[in-house]
Amino acid sequence: MSDDTLERLYDAHADALFAFVLSVCRDVADTRDVLQEVFIRLAQRPELLRGIRDERAFLIRLAHNATLDCLRRRDSRRRAHEGFAEEPPRLFAFPTDPDEAAFQQELMQGLEELPPEQRAVVHLKLWGGLTFDQISDALEIPLNTAASRYRYGLDKLRARLRPLYDEIR
Repeated sequence: MSDDTLERLYDAHADALFAFVLSVCRDVADTRDVLQEVFIRLAQRPELLRGIRDERAFLIRLAHNATLDCLRRRDSRRRAHEGFAEEPPRLFAFPTDPDEAAFQQELMQGLEELPPEQRAVVHLKLWGGLTFDQISDALEIPLNTAASRYRYGLDKLRARLRPLYDEIR
């Protein structure tokens, strides 16, 4: 693989991969390590990209697997998420409207409370813009599992956000 190809892949997908990995592993340093691992792996084994139809889905799969490996190295998913429970990473720009700020804060807390599997699917669907087929391929889970994790995650977010939404309106 040429340096240009690797640079193009990085430029086209690194931001989305960073947001996805951060939403799963909840640690900026680990997120950077995972992305570095993914792109080093591609540089060392360019044949991995041969025959790939959807680059983003393939890169998400690599990042997801590397993230799971990272979480395993930290002994358990629960322990991996405890260190970041105090202050979840900001996925949104800080709003100037106080009602919008309150809503975003509740949304961030709601996302933090979702199980990692649901949070990953919700993130990929809402902020990654992926279809359930792409999510299924990327996370190596059945299509129906991706759809149900999304539905359960949204149900939990709705239940958490509904009172605040009703109050703001």
